[in-house]
Amino acid sequence: MKIAMTGVSGNMGREALRQTMELEGVEYVRVFLTPKKKNDKLAKKLKKLYKGRIGIVRGYLENRKACDALVEGMDYVLHMAAVIPPASDASPAASEACNKRGAVALIDAVKACSPQPKYIHISTVALYGNRNEKHPFGRVGDPLLVSPFDHYAMHKLYGERYCLEAGLDCWVVLRQTAMLHPNMMHDNISDGLMFHTAPNAPLEWVSSRDSGYLVKRIFERDEKGEVPSFWKKIYNIGAGKKGMETGYDTFNDGFAIIGGSAEKFFQPKWLATRNFHGMWFSDGAELEELFGYQRDDVHEYWKEIGAAHKLYALGKFVPKCLIDLFLFRRLRNHPNSPYRWVKNGDTARVKATFGSMEAAKALPSRWEGYKLLAKGDFGDYDKMRDTESAVLLDHGYDESKPQEDWSLTDFSRAAAFRGGALLSDSYDGDPYHKLQWRCHDGHTFESSPYTILRGGHWCPVCGQPTPWDFDRLAKSNPFYAQVWYDSHEKDEDVVYDFDESGKAVARPLEDKA
Repeated sequence: MKIAMTGVSGNMGREALRQTMELEGVEYVRVFLTPKKKNDKLAKKLKKLYKGRIGIVRGYLENRKACDALVEGMDYVLHMAAVIPPASDASPAASEACNKRGAVALIDAVKACSPQPKYIHISTVALYGNRNEKHPFGRVGDPLLVSPFDHYAMHKLYGERYCLEAGLDCWVVLRQTAMLHPNMMHDNISDGLMFHTAPNAPLEWVSSRDSGYLVKRIFERDEKGEVPSFWKKIYNIGAGKKGMETGYDTFNDGFAIIGGSAEKFFQPKWLATRNFHGMWFSDGAELEELFGYQRDDVHEYWKEIGAAHKLYALGKFVPKCLIDLFLFRRLRNHPNSPYRWVKNGDTARVKATFGSMEAAKALPSRWEGYKLLAKGDFGDYDKMRDTESAVLLDHGYDESKPQEDWSLTDFSRAAAFRGGALLSDSYDGDPYHKLQWRCHDGHTFESSPYTILRGGHWCPVCGQPTPWDFDRLAKSNPFYAQVWYDSHEKDEDVVYDFDESGKAVARPLEDKA
């Protein structure tokens, strides 16, 4: 089989390429690398390692001709390339070029092939937006409420929807969860991004190694014709209960490598309380049953990271005050840190992250009395991570019906639950053929029933940032309201957006126009 891959310089991509190349049935892999100097060394390394089994296309993903050169003659196209935070925060233009326009160019190139290769689109858990202890579990079909000011998720949302609606012959969307990789510590000490992690945010970690193994198993099983039901669906990539943590747990696991913990190194007031992303997957077993890829335990993997970077152990002998002085104080004062936003009076980002400047300043300096999901302050923590006890969101239609039995009644109910209406009066039985819909704001649009009911997408105008108008939309959209109000008050009336200079703003609702 012949495979095209993007994103092989990333953490998932390195593992996906390495493990895929272990398969005897893989004749040739063509990879896409940007012409940046840092990729020159990687290109030479890959050619030396894989010799005639590897081909390399250099270019930028938004360039259609480069995409055509990548996918021509391939059996599969695996799209993993992404500009992720904090790079996407620092350069929204780069995020748009790769995550949005790059995805469009690649999908169009695949569609132009004859025959078309099978297309695997790696999406992200960030599309679901913020979750907390009230609804820590989620699944495919849940509302997609990209957190305000998140360029990465905003552009990935567009790219995923384009994939779903492009009319490709054979595709699959895999929403990647939080991913552990060998350079976790190093990659998170240059930016204030770590302080975006809310202590009670549910995070389901999967290792880059298991993510690569999943890719290998997809190619391995599909080549043998063992997974015909896999295609033309959306799945969540997770790790099951052994990967389920919270933001608080994650800090404890990571800081243990250098002799610390969340409470030893951080104060609660430094950390966001909302506007993050992450959740535990109630449907994560679907991919596991098909491919058996969930092997790594989150705690054990953190120990591996520590063992691989023995220099980190020296932190156990460094006084806490020095670690704070030379590491965390610098990160707290980084422009991308919530602490800095409060300090500088960045009211828009503070509003999105804490609810208000008053709420941010009221957060305690000490952990005593701070309610934590991981400590059982909201119920039995171990039991809460069992999928059997998960409290799930309503999708607005009878989900017990198999997809082949969907009807106009199901679509009408789903539309009404989203504050809108189904306009089409006939359905040919194909859930991937587009129907006409209308949202609460009166926008009419075409979209497939699968994109709406199983994808969790809705109006491509008001449901696609910018601006982030969920305070208003939730008032007439019960589908959104059931999770938006887990972390927002019903009397909040703010529109989040960027001004002409790119600065984050939060305008009163009546100023939207």
